[in-house]
Amino acid sequence: MREFGYQRASDVAGAVALLGADPDARFLGGGTNLVDLMKTGVERPARLVDVRELPLDGIESTKDGGLRIGATVTNSDLAAHPEVRRRYPALTQAVLSGASGQLRNMATVGGNLLQRTRCGYFADVTKPCNKRVPGSGCPAIEGDHHNHAILGASQHCVAVHPSDMGVALAAFDAVVSYETTDGPGELALADFYLPVGDTPHRETALPPGALITAVTLPPAPVAARSRYRKVRERASYAFAIGSVAAALEVRDGVVREARLALGAVASRPWRARTAERELTGARADGESFAAAADAELAAAKPLSHNGYKVTLMRNLMVAVLSELVEEASR
Repeated sequence: MREFGYQRASDVAGAVALLGADPDARFLGGGTNLVDLMKTGVERPARLVDVRELPLDGIESTKDGGLRIGATVTNSDLAAHPEVRRRYPALTQAVLSGASGQLRNMATVGGNLLQRTRCGYFADVTKPCNKRVPGSGCPAIEGDHHNHAILGASQHCVAVHPSDMGVALAAFDAVVSYETTDGPGELALADFYLPVGDTPHRETALPPGALITAVTLPPAPVAARSRYRKVRERASYAFAIGSVAAALEVRDGVVREARLALGAVASRPWRARTAERELTGARADGESFAAAADAELAAAKPLSHNGYKVTLMRNLMVAVLSELVEEASR
């Protein structure tokens, strides 16, 4: 066992300063991912800076009608919050579909965004992995990849991002706030995760030593009519093999606004902007939904054992969009 230091931060500035003084330190929230990776030797921090007690656990309305969610809000509290359930129901559904009740009681919003892939090669330090050891290779491409990426991957990495919450946040244009020793900053979630390219070990655009402080959801009336659907290999706690967060505004049988994001298909929550463009102005029916799904998935590049995901995601998008239309007509 490798020894490590532990220190509890008393304020945001102090937490950032502690990490700035020790590049081998890591922030500790709920620990539901980081501690597991420490046990397997993937993560080997010299010090843990505990940020759980920082005053970042609130959810409040913004002046323009959005929601600001503190980084240490637990997944359970996020899912149960009445304004989240009313204004962004797909977010509640996404959070509740992830992990178990016990884990949701511990896991934090900030930590959820920063969780690492569950690719078996990444988690096994005896195997090569470009995400863990840059330049060592990606054995998943020729190996076990049935639940790996079909969109946005590269020859250097085909792992997928595991977050359910992140998929719903992507659909609703979330913005991530952070603090560094140089002051505060913001990143749109669309820019938060970096493309895989040839540097899969660089996963986010956060500056070194940055502490996530909040996630803000801008006002989105369409989000009140949203849904999250997840497909997994068993009914109980499991990571997705495909998921969809969708919201629709339909008037006179025509789609006026569409929000669509996909999960478990790429290294980051995948905003389906091609499908959104196809949907906007189209008839709100199965034929249009299928055409939009096909347009989005035209860029898919499945591997030898995960081609089923293309059909799965097509059917899933059509089903979720059809359910939203049916629900609106009741």
